[in-house]
Amino acid sequence: MTVIPTDLKAAQKPSGREPGKARVLLGYLVHDKLALISAIYLLILIFAAIFGPMLVGDMATKLGLRQRNMAPFSLEQGWLYVLGADTLGRSILARLVVGAQNTLGIAAAAVVTSMLIGGALGLIAGYSNRWYSQVILRLADIIMSFPSLLLALIVLYTLGPSIPNLIIVLAITRIPIYLRTTRAEVLELRERMFVSAAKAMGAGSLRIVLRHIAPLVAPTLITIAAIDFASVILAESALSFLGLGIQPPQFTWGAMVATGRGYLANAWWVAFWPGLAILLTTLSLNLLSSWARTVADPQQRWRLQTLRRAPR
Repeated sequence: MTVIPTDLKAAQKPSGREPGKARVLLGYLVHDKLALISAIYLLILIFAAIFGPMLVGDMATKLGLRQRNMAPFSLEQGWLYVLGADTLGRSILARLVVGAQNTLGIAAAAVVTSMLIGGALGLIAGYSNRWYSQVILRLADIIMSFPSLLLALIVLYTLGPSIPNLIIVLAITRIPIYLRTTRAEVLELRERMFVSAAKAMGAGSLRIVLRHIAPLVAPTLITIAAIDFASVILAESALSFLGLGIQPPQFTWGAMVATGRGYLANAWWVAFWPGLAILLTTLSLNLLSSWARTVADPQQRWRLQTLRRAPR
């Protein structure tokens, strides 16, 4: 019988508990400064969009002719006017908070709708070889053949600008992205050994798709949705800027930029602050999406591991 020395046993024991997955991801995020700043900004933005309208009350729509085109960085009228006032004396900070709720809400609804519909159609087109798979692909080709902004302009001009129509149009223009991505993933996954094993054990097509294939495709779709979220915000802002987005008295950041475009010479802050909010939000989403792709890819994850081990 071989006797292992006590010191060797101690050396073979793990030095401590393995860190959890959430802790590892947080470590990666902390050591990537740009991704960390982006995540903090987005968390603050989401918090402001959810709870901010309750804090500012009716200040986003309250008229104040004495504060008309009030310059920023002044606390004479209170902290809500720190970013100035617009052409009707309304607080720009309050309107940014309320506009964030509308902008992010429309973008989130459009992205989730397009991801669910495009993902479902992609699962069908990728797993099945029947005639309706080709019909789905041809419909996607038809949608992709039109410039997305032009298609949105035509539909909104025909149906009329409203929040439901805006969400539907934005979702339709993004469906082919998720459809083709899902189909490409399914075409590769359906040839894997675990799918053949499930078929041999008598599993039906619906069970295989929903239980075995869809969970493997979902992370890719979520990553694309994070990237696409920024594109949808820009598209919605462009439509609101052109007057075919959300209509008064409701407003978004794009509508605020459109309101201030005629006052750039003497009241630049009316259009500058909502434009800056659009820029920072889309930039933060792109930076955080790039970080997520790096973390999810084992061949690129070493970059973040190198950052963690680098001496301070």
